[in-house]
Amino acid sequence: MIVGIDLGTTNSLIGCYGESGPRLFANALGEYLTPSAVSVDEDGQVIVGHAARDRLVSHPDSSVTGFKRWMGTARETRLGARSFRPEELSALVLRALLADADAALGEKVTQAVISVPAYFSDAQRQATRTAGELAGIRVERLINEPTAAALAYGLQEKPDGSRFLVFDLGGGTFDVSILEMFEGVVEVHASAGDNFLGGDDFLDALFQACCTDLKLEANALSAGQRGQLRRRLERLKRELGQGEASLQMQLDDRALTWSIDAQRFERLCDPLVQRMRAPLERAMRDAELGPEQLQDIILVGGASRMPLVARLVSRMFGRLPLRHVHPDQAVALGAGVAAGMKARDRRLEEVILTDICPYTLGTEVARRDEHGHVLDGFFAPIIHRNSTVPVSREQSFQPIHDHQEKLSLGVYQGESPLVANNVKLGQLDLKLDKRLAAGENNVLVRFTYDVNGILQVEATMQSTGERHELVLEQNPGVMTPEEVRARLEALTAIKIHPRSKQENLALLARAERLYEEHLAAREQLQQWIMHFRAALETQDEQLIREHRRELDQALRALEPNT
Repeated sequence: MIVGIDLGTTNSLIGCYGESGPRLFANALGEYLTPSAVSVDEDGQVIVGHAARDRLVSHPDSSVTGFKRWMGTARETRLGARSFRPEELSALVLRALLADADAALGEKVTQAVISVPAYFSDAQRQATRTAGELAGIRVERLINEPTAAALAYGLQEKPDGSRFLVFDLGGGTFDVSILEMFEGVVEVHASAGDNFLGGDDFLDALFQACCTDLKLEANALSAGQRGQLRRRLERLKRELGQGEASLQMQLDDRALTWSIDAQRFERLCDPLVQRMRAPLERAMRDAELGPEQLQDIILVGGASRMPLVARLVSRMFGRLPLRHVHPDQAVALGAGVAAGMKARDRRLEEVILTDICPYTLGTEVARRDEHGHVLDGFFAPIIHRNSTVPVSREQSFQPIHDHQEKLSLGVYQGESPLVANNVKLGQLDLKLDKRLAAGENNVLVRFTYDVNGILQVEATMQSTGERHELVLEQNPGVMTPEEVRARLEALTAIKIHPRSKQENLALLARAERLYEEHLAAREQLQQWIMHFRAALETQDEQLIREHRRELDQALRALEPNT
């Protein structure tokens, strides 16, 4: 069985292609959205999802979220007795999703299509594949999130020549892609984006404004206090669509009251809105299209619900965007369609999904100025961004000096004219024939980039025909195969709470969070938690269900908007 997975910054989802089309699998709480959060309890067992998100307030030092933004780096997060890389944290979320799929299907899932932001670098894509390997599945394909969203909207069923612009604003990343359907091929014309722009940044703007108005020292707040305040502000942000929203809460011994209207929120977020305009304009420019040449604009991603997003798109393109597929579910549903295509489901017409190289790839060169001085550190593009993959390009280079003995071929990724501002992927050192003049020592360099994000660099000495090769499967910050094996063994030894206990864990974590937040109700909450823990100790399933229902009703009465 092959499934489709949306591995998100804030929430993740899993589904497949079934008899009636793409469908999603609910988690143990009956919900499609599983928070991308991981926590470690006092016994060293791992908790994933809703309970882990609630523990960000009650146990901030042993809980984490937002780690998708760290994919492709070597950053480590300490939870409990050990440290976790971003790939491992993502693998734990994947394991929870796969357990939900196994329970729904009644069989073991072994393969998956996983969505990634279109603007993810090679290192980030490789890290996502590694997360799948650590979770125990084979990643058959990585599909760009905007492409998946377009499949959810049925682009593959549209007439030839249909062009979509997909605007995907999630919790932590922003992507825009322009796609076209032509003769059974869904082709990506251009992609742009910002891997560090999402709903969390709009929440940050609210958080800073609230702290300033209430004269709170943000840096002086504890991790639990920050988590508590951000959670309330997240709810306030959702209410701002009605024009004005207010916050009333108790932060330790201080009663907080704060209000904000939609106009001020838009002013606070104007720098973020301007950051969204640049990728939109760049994608249109790269695709060489005008707004009138687009059939539809699609909004996806939970943060796209903000009215200011729809207004930005409407102003730029002169029309209302499509939003009839649930913005939180569109990418996962599209990943399910892609999984069906990969499995060659008979109900899906043969459609080819193309991908592009999101960044320019090239090498470092030196140049002579008008005075004959040699200046190095310049970037020479070989494969330009938005080239359809697989792609192969070649270019001829020569040494700067006569009788030069060696040539260093640095391989870089980025859009800056200077290599210092780009990402170095590797280097190929070539030995030259020092008897030859510079013009006689030419080197033909070929870059080949495939759908799996693997870059092959070939250098051929034109004087001798001698060929050198560099295959770049690893990037800075990406684990080696040996490291993956070691981390896999370590993850296998970690105890993860079984799916059957998730309802109880989530309810306890919610109660403990409310205990942290509601000073006036602490004694009552402590009694409820004590009684529920006692019921769990009996291992009597009927008694546990009764106490779970009663505790859930009591918590809902205390926090009615959840």
